[in-house]
Amino acid sequence: MEALFPIFLVLIAALAATTYLARRLNIAQAILALLAGIALAYVPGMPPIELPPDAVLLGVLPPLIYSASVAMSWREFRASLRLISLLAIGCVIFTACAVATATHLLIGLPWGVGFLLGAIVAPPDVVAPLAVARKLGLPRRMLVVLEGEGLANDATTLILYRFAVVAISTGSLSLPTAAGTFAAILICELAFGLLIGWLSLRLRHRARDPRVEITLSLLTPYIAYLIPEHFGGSGVIATVACGLYISWNGPLLISAATRLQGIFFWDLVIYLIEGLLFLLTGFQMRLLIEKSKAFPLNDIVLASALVIAVIVVARFAWVYPAIYLPRLFSQSLKKRDPAPNWRWTFLVAFTGVRGAVSLAAALALPFTLPSGEGFPARDLILFVSFNVILVTLVGFGLGLPLVVRWLGMGKQGRDEHVAEHEAEIEARREALDAALRSLDAMTDDRELSDEVLKLLRARHETRSGQLPEGLRPDDEGASALGTELVRELIAAERKFIHSQLRDGKITDESRRRIERDLDLEEASIANREYRALPL
Repeated sequence: MEALFPIFLVLIAALAATTYLARRLNIAQAILALLAGIALAYVPGMPPIELPPDAVLLGVLPPLIYSASVAMSWREFRASLRLISLLAIGCVIFTACAVATATHLLIGLPWGVGFLLGAIVAPPDVVAPLAVARKLGLPRRMLVVLEGEGLANDATTLILYRFAVVAISTGSLSLPTAAGTFAAILICELAFGLLIGWLSLRLRHRARDPRVEITLSLLTPYIAYLIPEHFGGSGVIATVACGLYISWNGPLLISAATRLQGIFFWDLVIYLIEGLLFLLTGFQMRLLIEKSKAFPLNDIVLASALVIAVIVVARFAWVYPAIYLPRLFSQSLKKRDPAPNWRWTFLVAFTGVRGAVSLAAALALPFTLPSGEGFPARDLILFVSFNVILVTLVGFGLGLPLVVRWLGMGKQGRDEHVAEHEAEIEARREALDAALRSLDAMTDDRELSDEVLKLLRARHETRSGQLPEGLRPDDEGASALGTELVRELIAAERKFIHSQLRDGKITDESRRRIERDLDLEEASIANREYRALPL
């Protein structure tokens, strides 16, 4: 344990360094973390670190899925559910079958092993491409589709993965039985996830203590994931359903104090999990190269190149029909939801980056079959999976900004962003009007003093005055200048309060309370600030 602690500190320092460099270089932090992990693995004296598969599938995956589900809008998810399902279920199955066919016909892998490899490398990862996509200001619906696909495709992958392992271990698999099992898992996990979400919200509402509520929020994804997984399910579907339920129903049941503290807590947790996960994924390169000595280098290169080519071609071959064919057969769908242009479709097909879930599934392969024989091609599957992650994450991750600029998708995202902020300003204004009507009703129902009414109306006028008239380009410079001046005034207040503390005129407790008010005001300014997106 003492030997692991210095390594943990090195990883934390590497995480901070890659985050800083990623911001300076304007690339996805996951790419630098993966490359840094590979470099650290070869530092003299650095012991090998093998990533336990259960640490990802059982320890890391639940909070990642849950956090992304809570952050997602159920309304937007439901509006794109058809396309998300076609990608998360259909594209994963199609890609797995394509990999199985290509590897069987071209390099002679058994059908079961090829399908297992296909199931492992089929699901795109959501972390790295979305981090880049948000910075580039891509259209909102595209982000929802990609994030929804990234959430749901892990379930399809893990179910196919288990079917393939069973088929290889037993030598047979009934397709009707597998299809029935898949449907049963889907229905049962949806119901279980909704139940856990409902129960979690009620318990947190009764607790009325931010520390207890945040602790319960941390336990929620593990309960939603581990129980279905224990009984043979994926756990992913239940966790996604739980997160979406809380996202839709939580705002009226979660207290303001819990929400403020929970945002910072979960941001840090997800940052550490994602960063360390990609660092440790990079560490696996050294171990895999040592194991690859049992295979000729040509076989590894050929298998990796073949699988990478197949998954890229398969995604493009599936995405275009999945988007355009339903509208050819349904005129009502075509009128209600017109087909996007080819640039939108191309970009969805291009973002096929693979991530750590694929590696974790490969690492989770058993070493032996029930008969005692070694699991067929286990090390080859591991190495090919890592190569797929490395090439797609680095290659497609670095290429995504270039493709977005080439397609000119940034302007569409910018226009949507402006419209979204205009709607937000209008919603804020209408909410203040509703509050004013509520104040008028209070005045009629209660005996309020003139002083209290004066304070409440002053609050309303102050908040109304903070809303801009709109987001006209000529107002952006004045708004930015005003925001910067307010920050300078807050800094002056903070400096004065610190001098009062040093002179002994106020206590530390008073200074913390004042600082908290200043911090909240500064955070509020950042929350309202409009930032232009890059074209």
